[in-house]
Amino acid sequence: MRTALSILSQTAMKYQRHNAIRELVARSLVANQDELRRKLRRRGFEVTQATLSRDIHELRLTKGPGGYSLPAANSAGPAVEEDDAPPSVAEVIEGFGLRVRQAMNQVIIGTVMGGAQPVAAALDHEGWPDVVGTLAGDDTVLVICPDTRRASEVEARLRTMLES
Repeated sequence: MRTALSILSQTAMKYQRHNAIRELVARSLVANQDELRRKLRRRGFEVTQATLSRDIHELRLTKGPGGYSLPAANSAGPAVEEDDAPPSVAEVIEGFGLRVRQAMNQVIIGTVMGGAQPVAAALDHEGWPDVVGTLAGDDTVLVICPDTRRASEVEARLRTMLES
């Protein structure tokens, strides 16, 4: 038998989780449930796929070519204006990145399946001076740096983004 305190605690947690989902969807591109689940986990919310599906339904999120979006009455604060700029490296790493590792003057980024191309494109677009070039497969990006010192700096920068 569930106690009143247990029910109250679960309700508070659900309210906090819903607010986190609203904020994530309003402030960044969330392409799929797995990405949303990872972003929630980084904020301290461990959820199952079933719970997340229920939350998406309860919040009346819609999914279009640009990912999930909130209905107008559900948004957290003023509407975020869309711009035509491509996403930053930090945004793409947050959405697709899984791990990062240095190998001599190279940095290898592991991504979700299909996430390597957007990560490499974001790195190329931002034009980091420590990056000579990138090569992308399906789930791995090879970042080539001029030397090991700069590769170490790129790895540290990417790791910070991945862990935030």
